[in-house]
Amino acid sequence: MALGPGKYDDLCTTVRESAEADAALVIILNGKKGCGFSVQTADLYLLADLPALLRSTADQIEQSYGKA
Repeated sequence: MALGPGKYDDLCTTVRESAEADAALVIILNGKKGCGFSVQTADLYLLADLPALLRSTADQIEQSYGKA
């Protein structure tokens, strides 16, 4: 597992700071640097919850587009 700055870490920092959030996840599709994502959090408990959040989000997207 790679920890450290992601391809879009600069954007993730901007999003997190602008939202005054404890954590942020940025997913980019077909951006300047290609596809990628960045996650920032100081709270490892939030990071541990991320897979379940992403699964739930994927389920909601599939339901919205009739693929479930």
